[in-house]
Amino acid sequence: MKKLSFPKSKIKVLLLEKLDKSAKDLFEKEGYDVETHDGSLSEDNLIDKIKKVSILGIRSKTHISKKVIKSSNRLLSIGAFCIGTNQINLNACAKAGITVFNAPYSNTRSVVEIVIGQIINLLRSVIEKSNDLHDGIWRKDSINSYEIRNKTIGIIGYGNIGSQLSVICESLGMKVIYYDIVDKLSIGNAKKHDSLDSILKESDIVSLHVDGREDNTNLIGEREINLMKEKSILINYSRGNIVNINALKENLLNNKLMGAAIDVFPKEPLNNSEKFESSLRGIQNLILSPHIGGSTKEAQKNIGSYVPDKIIDFINTGNTSSCVNFPDLSLPEQKESHRLIHIHNNEPGVLLEINKIISSFNINIKGQYLKTNEDIGYVITDIDREYNSDVVNKLKNISQTIKLRVLY
Repeated sequence: MKKLSFPKSKIKVLLLEKLDKSAKDLFEKEGYDVETHDGSLSEDNLIDKIKKVSILGIRSKTHISKKVIKSSNRLLSIGAFCIGTNQINLNACAKAGITVFNAPYSNTRSVVEIVIGQIINLLRSVIEKSNDLHDGIWRKDSINSYEIRNKTIGIIGYGNIGSQLSVICESLGMKVIYYDIVDKLSIGNAKKHDSLDSILKESDIVSLHVDGREDNTNLIGEREINLMKEKSILINYSRGNIVNINALKENLLNNKLMGAAIDVFPKEPLNNSEKFESSLRGIQNLILSPHIGGSTKEAQKNIGSYVPDKIIDFINTGNTSSCVNFPDLSLPEQKESHRLIHIHNNEPGVLLEINKIISSFNINIKGQYLKTNEDIGYVITDIDREYNSDVVNKLKNISQTIKLRVLY
């Protein structure tokens, strides 16, 4: 007869990309064995490392492929310490019984603030004038220098960041228009447009806040930039595949665009020791930043606690609240009971099979919860007595079973 869950000291955590120390502290406080690395790992190195890992923490530079997932025999959960999850094969994770949690709100304010700052810098030609001063050139004039007030900003993607940017831009006296493929309710006086083209044609500033899904690759290319106003501004603080780099470079050099601020790139260094290579380097009316939109102390501290809290709750209770690839299931801890967590392919009859097995051992069910999505079913069952190992083995051997865990 078993009485205890898997020992916490045997749960190995691997944290990559120099995550905030608060994440390491929270996992260690829980009793987990934590290893950290400042940079990301190549696919081969990650495959080698991940074989004994139960929890993986990453940012945007680490790519979790099918090949990596197939090598992760013990992996229970992945934490994306950022907003986006396009670097993770979510479907493959779900089918392997691996939950994925992200931080959809924690760095929103930080991204919005830097976007506002870059818009002002570009409208006032601050960077170019600063570079002149460093070269000893005093150029005091109002050429290419404009107020932010009364300008039209077109926001592409009206999610957490886009909508908060909308609020602040309006408070600064800007006219806000936006486009999103999902029907999103406008905030304040922001006006929804039905097409990307109309946003591009009407905006003085275009700010991109969409995810990096394959359909969004080169969302802004030569055709789209040609639709933009003469001397308009482009901001990309979303994903590196969204903007066609060659088209951007050409239209900055020919002054079709007054300027741009780019924080994300199709190819980024794996760590700070790698050199940044891009054809965008050296363009005067372009502000480049090394993927730091959400990199403030406040944001990283928030993310460093938010994501571990979600993962620890999942490990301890089975709760999948805010999980991006599993059915959302939250439930209270039952006292004087044992909890069985069954992850399976979403096919008819699995719940009936689970209950038949439990009933055959004369075990009473104190509580049971089932949720499904298109691919998987997630069942949590609380039972009122010590469980026989034969029960666990039989549940594991259900043909649709992906993963079975036993808690307390």
